[in-house]
Amino acid sequence: MNLFYLGKMVTNVEGGDQMAAKQERQSKVVVGADGSEQSKAAVEWAAAEAVRRGVPLRIVHGLGMPLIVSAYGGPERFQPTSEISEQADGVLVAAKELVEKVQPSVTVETVTALEEAPLALIRQSHPHDLLVVGSRGLGSVASLFVGSVSIRVAAQAPCPVVVVPSENGEPTTTKLGSLVVGVDDSKNARRALNLAVDLASETGGELTVVNSWEVPFPYDPVAMTAAGYQPQDDIFEKNSEALVTELLDEVMEDRGEDTDIEVSIVRAQANPVDALLGAAVEADAIVVGSRGRGSVRGLLLGSVSQGVLHRSRVPVVVLPKHAEEDD
Repeated sequence: MNLFYLGKMVTNVEGGDQMAAKQERQSKVVVGADGSEQSKAAVEWAAAEAVRRGVPLRIVHGLGMPLIVSAYGGPERFQPTSEISEQADGVLVAAKELVEKVQPSVTVETVTALEEAPLALIRQSHPHDLLVVGSRGLGSVASLFVGSVSIRVAAQAPCPVVVVPSENGEPTTTKLGSLVVGVDDSKNARRALNLAVDLASETGGELTVVNSWEVPFPYDPVAMTAAGYQPQDDIFEKNSEALVTELLDEVMEDRGEDTDIEVSIVRAQANPVDALLGAAVEADAIVVGSRGRGSVRGLLLGSVSQGVLHRSRVPVVVLPKHAEEDD
């Protein structure tokens, strides 16, 4: 059963079915659009990234039509009324016009889906794509969620996800020249470092690798040193140095001598979220790995990923736990 209502496929190149099939197989930048100021910022960022990658931009609008459960068949979704379809067309036309204004060279496809936005975006994405969404984070302690679309997509997508904050409907930056990535001893952190190195290599940018720790219990450093114990700060510092060195050596060795990027390292006794945000004050993006389980019970991301998404003023690149597992 096909649950998609496909809107007009708009491109600024001509071609027959063979070209359409070829485009369907190549990687894309996929972005969600709903007409909000946040989605406008996401579309602008996604358009710039599509140009940099030399790939098409697919703009997706999810209608969120309700499901009908029938006694004689599987669930189906309500078809949109002409008014709803016209509204959807208006959202996509406005998004396409924005792309034509800021990045006129990019090839644009538009899709209207019956599903709610998170599911539509996930189904329109594939492992080698990049998925971009806007952030509705309120930036306050009282706001626990960045937004249901951002959180669900970043936890469940089959590809890297970029959550783009906005200022007056525009992204804070559309560059990827300076990246910050957080690492620890987890598999997700290794995958995030791999992605960050790839992005920095593609853009010729700079990469800052951040590892931080928090002392798990209070102690008196003077008393412990007097008793012959090695200071806890020294132990954590040495462990951090060894961890980051091992990770970087492993990642760089896999790529050979062709990888030439400028890497700096930040090690700090601090909360991981604070450490990443502090290192990214002048950066273009933060890269994090997600521990989200990607199930109905696990729609939330790991605490670090969600904390960074909630507070970051620059785009955050999230690598979902199961994205590109077959690579």
